[in-house]
Order: sequence, then structure tokens, then C-alpha cells
Amino acid sequence: MGKLLAIDQGTTSSRTILFDQALRPLATGQQEFQQNFPRSGWVEHDADEIWASVIATCKTALSGVDPASVAAIGITNQRETVVVWSRKTGAPICPAIVWQDRRTAEICDRLKADGHETMVTQKTGLVLDPYFSATKLGWILDHVEGARSKALASELLFGTIDSFLIWRLTAGQVHATDATNASRTMLYNISDGCWDDDLLCLFNIPRAMLPEVRDCSADFGHTDAALFGRSIPIRGVAGDQQAATVGQACFVSGMMKATYGTGCFALLNTGSERVNSRNKLLTTIAYQIDGEATYALEGSIFVAGSAVQWLRDGLGIIDDAAQTQALAESADPEQSVYLVPAFTGLGAPYWDAQCRGAIYGLTRGTGPKELARAALESVAFQTRDLIEAMRADWSAATDTVLRVDGGMAASDWTMQAIADQLAAPVDRPLVTETTALGAAYLAGLAVGLCPSPDEFARKWALERRFEPQMEDGRRASSYAGWKDAVGRTLGPIGS
Repeated sequence: MGKLLAIDQGTTSSRTILFDQALRPLATGQQEFQQNFPRSGWVEHDADEIWASVIATCKTALSGVDPASVAAIGITNQRETVVVWSRKTGAPICPAIVWQDRRTAEICDRLKADGHETMVTQKTGLVLDPYFSATKLGWILDHVEGARSKALASELLFGTIDSFLIWRLTAGQVHATDATNASRTMLYNISDGCWDDDLLCLFNIPRAMLPEVRDCSADFGHTDAALFGRSIPIRGVAGDQQAATVGQACFVSGMMKATYGTGCFALLNTGSERVNSRNKLLTTIAYQIDGEATYALEGSIFVAGSAVQWLRDGLGIIDDAAQTQALAESADPEQSVYLVPAFTGLGAPYWDAQCRGAIYGLTRGTGPKELARAALESVAFQTRDLIEAMRADWSAATDTVLRVDGGMAASDWTMQAIADQLAAPVDRPLVTETTALGAAYLAGLAVGLCPSPDEFARKWALERRFEPQMEDGRRASSYAGWKDAVGRTLGPIGS
């Protein structure tokens, strides 16, 4: 005994990491899966394909390992993505609707026009946006033949990806989620800690579909012994950004982390205080342990690493993400090219589901180098947007050092650009797989293998600190150019 298995189910791939008791990674399995874009603004996944990728990566990570040595499993997942499946067979009734999907924008606009957003925000800490699960779930019930009648008859179950995996892993014995994932559905009252009747009525969601909500470090059942050769306890669950917050040991009020993956998500720990944003940030649950919720302000950027994927897959100007750094370094410094990557709208602090991406400042001399730099700089500018909003909302955020993780955190150029825009240090940890680390820690905490949060935080190790180097005048002018580009995108060109 003593090992911990962390399932990290992301937007573009599933990854499983086996950790030892000291939370050192021992083995990894990773597998990409298909991204489906059936219409403009629509993003779907095949939940069965996700399930297959999770099982495959678990078996890779466990190759040659006695399953009896695994004390517990932790799960972390892409949030807000909606799966609806049959209670009887476990089969999804339609493709999973991904968090990036914007098909319910008009529904959200109508609810806003009818004056419902204040109530929704007061209860959930969220804004009325298609990003969250509620309108996606409502869309499925209204557009998949027979879905609503089956849901009313208690024949269908709803879950975010964690719930779907738990159901499958336990062979249908457990239908549960954790408080962090529940807090992203727009159906959960984060102050009262329960599914909210007013919200269920507003979005017309049958309560019988919903999973039970548990702590992040808790009993989520045991895996079917046939899967891995032995039944293994599932003891930790958290949405990916909250798991990264745990993995970064941001347990103290005022600490902040940003994860750079497909999108970028910055969380600022506000402790037991629920801070209500005046600048279109989200109030969410950072983690819940021993029945006590810790809150956070969150800023969500829809496009970060996926802008680099677009350079590769959409434009074909790079073969590998690592090439962007060399291109950006050699870009013409006299050109001011801005990419506003609103491929599926803009998230915080703008929350415009209708606008679409744009490039400004093109000249005849603009080429792959300048576009690569603009893509990376867009991540820095969007991060500054979030931090500026957090500082305006909560004075404790003023002097916070940003801890970073995720795939793009490996790019020195991008991390330096972020430090330059923030005029503040950016810290990259020694262990950058913080999402999986957080899930493993939560599972280990539940079974007594891992230390208290305070002791875990003392073991956090810095790999590199990026100090700001850009002069104030250049910082101000470059950011002013970004704000102008965003303003134009939100205006007639983007509408």
C-alpha cells in the first residue's frame, strides 16, 4: 500500500499519473481524444471515447504495478462539460457538450433580458453564460428526443465528467460529485451548500438527475474489481482548476494560481469569505474539506494554449508548440500585432458569448513570427485583464505573487511576458503537474497517507521565478493597444 493514482481528465486528453506516498510521480499514461465541432460555436466530446481513454491511461500508469499497492484514486476533470446517460445502461444519450460550447448563448441572453442574472449570481457566484452546465443540460433535455420525459421518469442521470467517471468506475454504484464541480453547474447554491430549488425551476431541471454532492476529500466508492484487478477506493475529487489550486498549496487567503492549458484559469483564495465581484469575475468554491468550504475569485480565459493549437492545426505555421518561443523571440519589434482569440467568445472580465476572434495591426511584413508572438502575448494580456479585475474586487490581491502551472507554463517566453504585463513576479513550481498532484493529495488526505494542508504547503518547491523586466511606458502602451483591440472586437467587427 502507499501509492496514489490520479486521473486527470482534460479537454483535449486524458492523463493518469501514479504517485508514491511522498507524492513523487512514478509512472504516467496519456492519450488524446477527438475534438468535435459540428457547427460554429459548438464543441462536443464522445463520452465513451473519454471513458476508454481514462481506462487506457490508468492501465498504462499501473503497468507492472500490483494494484493492491494503490491506496486510493483521485479524480480531477474538465469542468462544466455535460454528460447525460441512462441510469440502466450507463450509455450517454448524446455527445457531451463541452465547457467551450456556445450554443445556448441566446438562452442566456433571454434569461438576462428577463432579469434573472442577479438571482443566479447571488446564489451561484456565476454569471449567466453558456460556459456553465445548466443551460447545456436544459438544451439536451429539450433537443434529444424523449430526453425530458425519461429524465422526469428518473431514467436519466446528469453529471460533469467526474460524476460520469465515478458512475462507470463503480459500475453504477455511486452517483456523486464534489462541491467544486457542483459549484460550476449554475444549479448549486454555494452559500447554502446544496442544489437550489429556484435554479432547478428556472432552468427546468429534474432534481432526480443530479448527483449527491460530497467534500473534495471523501468517500466516492470503490472501483469495479474487474477494471484493474482489484477494487480501489476513490477518495479525492475536484475540478481541474481547484485541484491545481490544491496542488499549488494555495491554502492561505490571498494566494493565487493560474493554470495555462487549453484555456487559462486564475483562482484567488479568499478563505471563508465569499467575495462578490463587481468586475465580472466568478465567485466559486476553491475546495471543501471536512464540510468547510473555502471560496475563491476566479477569472476564466477560454483560449490560451488552444491559440497555439490554432497556429499549428488551423494555420499550419508551426509543427510543434515549442516552436512558438523561437518565432516570438525573432518577431519584428516594430510591428504591434494583436490577436484577440475569441474563437468561442470572450470570458472574464468581458463575458461576450457572441464576439469572435480578430487580428489587428497586420502589415505586409507580418508573418508567422509576428503571429506566434501575438498568440503568446494574448495570454499575457488576458492574464492581466483577470488580475486587474481581482485587484479591483479585493484589496488583498494587490501584492500577490502568481503561481503558474499547466502546459504553457513550460514556455519561458510566455511566463516572462506575463510577469512583464503584471509588473509582478511569476513563480513556476518544481512540480508542474499540479492538477494531478492536487487530486492525488486529496485522495491521500482521505486515507491518511498525506499530511495536513499546512505541512503539504511547506513542501512546495520553486523551480524558477520570473521577475518583471519591461519598462513602465512600454507596458502601458502595449496594454493600451490590447484594450483597443478588444474594444474593437466587442464592437461592430465582432458582432
